[in-house]
Amino acid sequence: MKKTTVGRRTLAFATVVAAAVSLSACSILNQVTGGITEAVDPDSGTTQGIFTLVVGDCEVGNTDSTEVSTTKTIDCAEPHDAEIYGASYLPDGEFPGDAAIEEQATNDCLAQFESFLGINYDDSVYNFSWYYPTEGSWSDGDREILCLVYDPTGAQISGSLAGAAR
Repeated sequence: MKKTTVGRRTLAFATVVAAAVSLSACSILNQVTGGITEAVDPDSGTTQGIFTLVVGDCEVGNTDSTEVSTTKTIDCAEPHDAEIYGASYLPDGEFPGDAAIEEQATNDCLAQFESFLGINYDDSVYNFSWYYPTEGSWSDGDREILCLVYDPTGAQISGSLAGAAR
């Protein structure tokens, strides 16, 4: 899977190149705001397989620009960097390419934003990004897009953002 960051209000895609680590891994792009990469505590959380994440999981410290097969999750009551708020699936078939997947991820994550946070994306202080399949993970059956909400200032979040209406 890859992780992409959406630019505030413009829905511009991040342009960080992801390096392949393994065929069944996921990739994550740096969450960058104003040229400053957010600070995280790399020792926080519990290591969890990237393919076991579900809506409501909160993660810390996963701002690498390489493919990953694990991330660190933490109780959402504790300070964290992002929360998974939505999931959708791509149809089976040939790998559609990053651009097509990113377009669907943008649409799906934007559509699920308000129902989870209780506020329209354009009125929210938060931003979103997503994990999505790489060509390698696609060949292993990965079709899932996971939507993540985060604070674009780089500040950690305490508590779930479900219904936060901010």
